[in-house]
Amino acid sequence: MILHELLDYDTLRVIWWVLLGVLLIAFATTGGFDLGVGTLLPFVAKTDTERRVAINSVGATWEGNQVWLILGGGAIFAAWPPLYAVSFSGFYLAMFATLFALILRPVGFKYRSKRESPRWRNNWDWALFVGGFVPSLIFGVAVGNVLQGVPFRFADDMRIFYEGTFFGLLNPYALLCGLLSVAMLVMHGAAWLILKTEGPVAERARHYGSLAAFAAILLFALGGIFLAAGVDGYRITSEINTVGPSNPLFKTAEHAGTWFANYGTYPWLLIAPACGFAGAALALLSMRARLEVTTLLFSKLSIFGIISTVGVSMFPFILPSSLDPRASLTVWDASSSHMTLFIMLVVSAIFLPLIFLYTAWVYKVLWGKVDEKAITDKSGHAY
Repeated sequence: MILHELLDYDTLRVIWWVLLGVLLIAFATTGGFDLGVGTLLPFVAKTDTERRVAINSVGATWEGNQVWLILGGGAIFAAWPPLYAVSFSGFYLAMFATLFALILRPVGFKYRSKRESPRWRNNWDWALFVGGFVPSLIFGVAVGNVLQGVPFRFADDMRIFYEGTFFGLLNPYALLCGLLSVAMLVMHGAAWLILKTEGPVAERARHYGSLAAFAAILLFALGGIFLAAGVDGYRITSEINTVGPSNPLFKTAEHAGTWFANYGTYPWLLIAPACGFAGAALALLSMRARLEVTTLLFSKLSIFGIISTVGVSMFPFILPSSLDPRASLTVWDASSSHMTLFIMLVVSAIFLPLIFLYTAWVYKVLWGKVDEKAITDKSGHAY
């Protein structure tokens, strides 16, 4: 037996669909609180020392948290090449804006404290705000557009034609999803600040985090209602070939039905949206009860639930096409070859646990609060 045939092609495709979700959730739960802290920076910190407290709460870990974003992009490139090609070309300007904002973050971290000038530091503080807010918003806007269908098609020779515009991405439902993403990550950033700081910064984080948690619950509910009432889902209308070669044009599909069909077939999938609502609600209650660790854990649960809801609602679709439903990318027709997926799985089985262990060790070593005294006496903080 050939080694890669130990796992069926269809099983490998589902495994990599799950792993892509794991990587996205891992980035949202680690790099997400970095983005949330950046977005909260002008609101929770009023003095230079308070801002340095907030910045240093993520200063030791933000670089390592970007690993999950890189792994997610790499997984899309290697495991789902058509998805990478369509999304990164069709959303080019949006991706460019996101990358520009993400580039501002390391520059802001590194240069903010190089000079004592209040104007200099204030400008970099706003750069950190942009570096947190813009990616948070655009990630959600992208998901909102994916749920509605993206205007692309394939020619018979598999050339990609994208017929959308940048401003076309900024439609009402996509903006609602963008605001949900911002609220979700602001809640998470606030939970992190509550855990890692004390005094005025933690108190303000508790206040704004409570508002963000409430907003996340409301926006998640509105997003679901809007999706049920105003956004038709997609469905495959031909026989599904789970073991054949990857070519989206081998199937037929239509823009009809609903994204909620999977919950009727598999009711246990309702665990995903339940986690989204329950996590945000419990995070809100934990903030008001002045709990720290549980607030962060419930915030992570909410992020898991919200992102998982998108994945299980769309399955098996990954990127539907509003121009030609037949061209929609699914789990069964947008993956790399059987051998490629197997080799990547073996590599992932070796290195992902190492990354998890190293990350856990880093957080254990760097556990503890950042206070103003440690900032003013320069006892080991970088920024």
